[in-house]
Amino acid sequence: MLVKTFAGAVHGVEARTITIEVNAGGHVSAGKSMYYLVGLPDSAVKEGFQRVEAAIKNVGLRMPRVKLIVNLAPADIKKEGSAFDLPIALGILASTKQISANALADFMIMGELSLDGSLRPIKGALPIAIQARNEGYKGLILPKQNAKEAAIVNKLEVFGIQNLREAIDFVNGKSGINPIAHNTRQSFNPGISGCSLDFSDVRGQKNIKRALELAAAGGHNAILIGPPGAGKTMLARRMPSILPPLNLYEALETTKIHSVAGRLGDEEALMMTRPFRSPHHTISDVALVGGGSHPHPGEISLAHNGVLFLDEIPEFKRSVLEVMRQPMEERKVTISRARISVDYPANFMLIASMNPCPCGYYNHPEKDCVCGPGDVQRYLNKISGPLLDRIDLHVEVTPVGYDELSLRNVPCSGTSKEITERVMRARKVQNRRFKKYPGLFCNAQMNNGLVRDHCRLGDAESILLRKAMEKLQLSARAYDRILKVSRTIADVEGEDHINTFHLSEAIQYRSLDRENWAG
Repeated sequence: MLVKTFAGAVHGVEARTITIEVNAGGHVSAGKSMYYLVGLPDSAVKEGFQRVEAAIKNVGLRMPRVKLIVNLAPADIKKEGSAFDLPIALGILASTKQISANALADFMIMGELSLDGSLRPIKGALPIAIQARNEGYKGLILPKQNAKEAAIVNKLEVFGIQNLREAIDFVNGKSGINPIAHNTRQSFNPGISGCSLDFSDVRGQKNIKRALELAAAGGHNAILIGPPGAGKTMLARRMPSILPPLNLYEALETTKIHSVAGRLGDEEALMMTRPFRSPHHTISDVALVGGGSHPHPGEISLAHNGVLFLDEIPEFKRSVLEVMRQPMEERKVTISRARISVDYPANFMLIASMNPCPCGYYNHPEKDCVCGPGDVQRYLNKISGPLLDRIDLHVEVTPVGYDELSLRNVPCSGTSKEITERVMRARKVQNRRFKKYPGLFCNAQMNNGLVRDHCRLGDAESILLRKAMEKLQLSARAYDRILKVSRTIADVEGEDHINTFHLSEAIQYRSLDRENWAG
C-alpha cells in the first residue's frame, strides 16, 4: 500500500515541503535488504531506519517484514538531519494498515525519534511552520519542545507531541491533544530589555559614550582603540543596553535564524532582545560567516539585528576578517556549493576593539611604548584598509584617572536609559525618513542614492569635507561614511540639515585615517 506523509527541509533560513512516499509490499529475495531509502538522504536520515524500527517495536507495534521503499521527494534535493524519523515511522505504520492514513495528508510532520519512541527537538521549527501555513496545511505535528516556537505562526494549528504513541493516537483520532495557543502580537513586548549591564557602571569616558550613542542611533560600525584596561570591552558589552528594542518584524527574522541554528531554548518562542555575539579570536572563517559541507549560519548571521563584538581584532586571522567585507556591505552572506546556494541575513553592527600597538601603550599619557620601529604600523596593518573603510567610527579610548574612579558615591551621568531615549528619538526621525523603503531602518543602511538625497551639504560644509578628504587621503567609501555619521549626529541634535559642527565631529571619528597616526 502506498502512503504519503509530508515534512519540511530547511535551506538557508527558508523551508520547502518534502513528500515522503512509503510503499510496503512485495517479495524479498533471500540475502537482500528489505528496506530501501531513496531521494538523496544523508547519513543521519539513513540511520533513521534503525531508530524507527526500535521505536515502533517499543510502543507495541510491529515493523513489517516485507519489501519497504521510502522515497523523499523531490529526489534531487539533499535531505539532512534526523527530523524525518516521525513522518517516516507514521508512513510505515499507515502503509501496513496499523494506523489510519486518512488524516496524514492534512498535516506537516517533523520529529526525531529516540529508541524508546520519545521525541527529541528539531532545528528550524519556525521556518517549517511558516512553510506549512503557506502550503495550506491544516496543522503541524512536531516535538513538544518546539511547539511554542512554531506556534508564533498565525493561521496554523500546532500540536506538540511527546512520543510516537501520542502521534499514533492523534492520527487515529483517539487523542485529546489541543493545538498550542499563542498570540504573537499580544505576547510580544517591544520594551523588554534583556541586558543587565548599564552605561552608568562606566566612570568617565564621556567622549566614548557619545561615540557609541551615535553608533547606536545610526546603526554604525565602530572600533575602539586604546591601551589595556582603558575600558574598551566594558563599553562594548553595554552596547545592547542602548540599542532600540526589536520590532516584531526584526524579532521574527532573528528568531528564524537562531531556530535554524538550533540556538533557541526549549521554552523560548520569540527572541525579544537584540543578540550580542562575541566570538574568540581563534574562530575560523567558516564559523564566522557560515558554511560547511552542510551550510549553517555563522556568527555574523547569529548577530543579525544585533551586535557582533570582535575583541582585539588584530589577533583574528587576516583571512577571517577579510571574508566579512562583502557581508558588511550587502548585509547578507551567500554560501555557494556545487549543488546548493543559500543566503543568510547578516545585518549586524560591528563593534571592534584593539590596542594601539603590540605592547599596548602607544600614545599612552603616562606609560612609554617599548615597540620597535615599524611595529606599530605593522600591528595596524593586520587590519586591511578596505575593512577599516567599512567601519564608520574610529574612537580613541584613553585611560580613566584615579580621581574619576574613586568617586564611588557620586552618581554617573549618562545611564543606559537616558542614552536610549536619545537614541530612540533619532531612530524615530530615521523611521519617518525611510518609511517607504522596506527593510531599511537606520542611516547606516543608506545606499549611495539615499546618501545623495538625505546628506546634502552647503558651500561651507563642502569646502570643509574637501579639505578633510585631501588631508587624510580618504577613499570614496570613507566619504560616504562621514556623510552618514554626519546625518546621524544631526538627527541626534534634532537638526534637519547637516552643518559644519556635525561634519567636523564626524571627521574626527576617522582616527586611523589620519596621516602619520602610527608614527
